[in-house]
Amino acid sequence: MTDAQASSAGYPVTDAGQREILFNAFDMNCVVHQSPGLWRHPDDRAREYNTIKYWTDVAQILERGLFDGLFIADVLGPYDVFDASPDAALRSGAQIPLQDPFLLVAAMAAVTENLGFGVTAGTAYEHPYPFSRRLGTLDHLTNGRVGWNVVTGYLPSAAQNLGQDDQMEHDKRYDHADEYMDVVYKLLEGSWEDDAVVADKESGLFTDPSKVHRIEHEGEFFKTPGIGVVEPSPQRMPVVYQAGASTRGRAFAGKHAEAVFINPPTKELAKASVQRIRQAVAEAGRDPYDVRIFAMQTVVTGPTNEAAQAKYDDLAQYIDPEGGLVLMSGWMGIDLSQFDLDQPIGDVESNAIQSTVETFQKASGREDEAWTVRQLAEWVGVGGFGPVIIGDGATAAQQLIEWQEETDVDGFNLAYHITPGTFEDVVEYVVPELQKLGRYKTEYKPGTLRNKLFGKGDHLPENHHAAQFQLRRKK
Repeated sequence: MTDAQASSAGYPVTDAGQREILFNAFDMNCVVHQSPGLWRHPDDRAREYNTIKYWTDVAQILERGLFDGLFIADVLGPYDVFDASPDAALRSGAQIPLQDPFLLVAAMAAVTENLGFGVTAGTAYEHPYPFSRRLGTLDHLTNGRVGWNVVTGYLPSAAQNLGQDDQMEHDKRYDHADEYMDVVYKLLEGSWEDDAVVADKESGLFTDPSKVHRIEHEGEFFKTPGIGVVEPSPQRMPVVYQAGASTRGRAFAGKHAEAVFINPPTKELAKASVQRIRQAVAEAGRDPYDVRIFAMQTVVTGPTNEAAQAKYDDLAQYIDPEGGLVLMSGWMGIDLSQFDLDQPIGDVESNAIQSTVETFQKASGREDEAWTVRQLAEWVGVGGFGPVIIGDGATAAQQLIEWQEETDVDGFNLAYHITPGTFEDVVEYVVPELQKLGRYKTEYKPGTLRNKLFGKGDHLPENHHAAQFQLRRKK
């Protein structure tokens, strides 16, 4: 995509007229998100995850760095594929203990003015009627700065703890999610007219009943006949995030997503993933650039390249290999506890593991080495599944630009190694270098999160699937 095409398509461009790099911070309401063991680092504050001050501090750091959003991951259930038990996850703190991400947002919104919030919530276990109320509430409280990361779930433990033997079959989960989305759209977009709330103190009329409509939804999974209970919020429907990489997941993204999160560890894989996503969006009747695609990255930076490398070497001392294997086992659905830590991956009989390791070998430039299970775990130890950039601000900025130009991603979900130090470093060293190169904004655009990302107003566009449920708005 050229800069001229970006501008004409309403794509974010900087004051210099160049395509803008977007930043989300990637976090989770727990101690260990992507880098097991690093919570022990003396500069890390992850243990404060259960305090409001930690989150408000993070939000203010990100807004100072003009980050587009804070993307908050979530799972419902422990990682118990490794050794068929949650014990290793508990020992390492790997995404457990874990708290609700939604409850953080209002506090962070209160101390910021522009930062967006992408909050993860699954479609499998909560009815869309109460969930739509939570979404609408957050959109009001943030003045239109919230997005919903839609997930269908992947941990069997979540299904089991909610009374099911296992999750629904993969594609069936997406069929269920498609209908879930329709119910939410109908409640937030199609129940209350824009001017339904009159609030006329003289007559005593607060809401005009003729302008609030029953949605009369009856489908395969849900029956929701009545009206929504939230009055229209700034965006009505919050920005829709999604992260499914399967064929069915990409079709879901093409139909619903406005922002997509990917985590390939190499440029080649990222480019292919971006192409497939944009194709899915086009096949759904939308412009391929109607989605903003964020690739996962971890940046280790400092005042010099040498300082950044020394920082990485220091971080590596705290890696927890078992915690890394807990996460990898959960992500791949394979119990890696059955293999010796120093066993070469070539001896592990699993096509899934082989393909994953080949990916990491390419990412690290060590394609000729026989990796062990321990090395795989240590690679995950700083930055999780995504790639890691090590260098001073100028080096990191140039590598991020190369990633965008070579893969066509729109921006990055920046995972932390230590928190909030990772984000403080990016704000201090990387952001100014990107600004010098004309590749990063120098101020926020006005309006809601959707308008900041797309520059086309606060509401879902007419070519989105949800448009069929929207009430006609006054011009």
